[in-house]
Amino acid sequence: MPEKLNGQRIALFESRLAEEISALVRRSGGVPVCVPAVRERRRPAGREMAALLDEVQAEASPVFVFSTGVGASALFGEARALGREAELRDAILRGLAVCRGPKPVAALHREGIASALRARSPYTTEEFIDALVQVDVRGRMVALVHYGEKNEPLVEALVSRGARLRELMLYQWELPEDTAPLARVIEELQGGAFAAAAFTTQIQARNLIAIAGGMGRKEGLLAALRSRVVIAAVGPTCARVLAELGVPPQVVPETPKMAAMLAALVARLADGRTR
Repeated sequence: MPEKLNGQRIALFESRLAEEISALVRRSGGVPVCVPAVRERRRPAGREMAALLDEVQAEASPVFVFSTGVGASALFGEARALGREAELRDAILRGLAVCRGPKPVAALHREGIASALRARSPYTTEEFIDALVQVDVRGRMVALVHYGEKNEPLVEALVSRGARLRELMLYQWELPEDTAPLARVIEELQGGAFAAAAFTTQIQARNLIAIAGGMGRKEGLLAALRSRVVIAAVGPTCARVLAELGVPPQVVPETPKMAAMLAALVARLADGRTR
């Protein structure tokens, strides 16, 4: 992306890929202000993991469903901590691995496992459920590794088709321990200090609005985001949640990736379209 932003400030809320997304903004001539809006907290799950591995030993062809790369890596981390990594790998290899998108596919690849099935782009719950329709889950044990919160539509889809569902939530999304930096960004957004705000997950948007609500600034923030700031969402799920919160985004890339989102945002701002 060529430099086109001429020093415009972009509010970012990414945590794990904060450096990467900030670098993309800088390369376009913008000033990134990245304040993480989400904390991923690992949950102790040794007992759950041991029970799963005990049960899966008797399964001829278990199904493992991975919502995120973080969850897939955490699953192997729990198995290693128990000294039972080989059991987990064997269970997945004799069964079936289904991934929501490229990140869990990559996480499994690092463990020497190829996913048998993955959702199509843009990797929302709808595409994930469509992919799972291809799998006969009736009567089969299905180990569902959630993302940072429970995906109720996915659970319902699997249970309604007769799966013997085992759910694992190995980490959860929480507010940052220190929310003062986000409070300052909320004040600056209201004050017109940012040209744009870019969201890479729907939980970032939910947390930002929740913090604004706690400050008594929710309506003021929403009004500022609707009137003075270009809003970018990484994909359709994030865009839908932003719209439900009252801030429909102007920028949603065709490919739900961070770089594609920023390229589309840069193009919009470079054209002088602030709304």
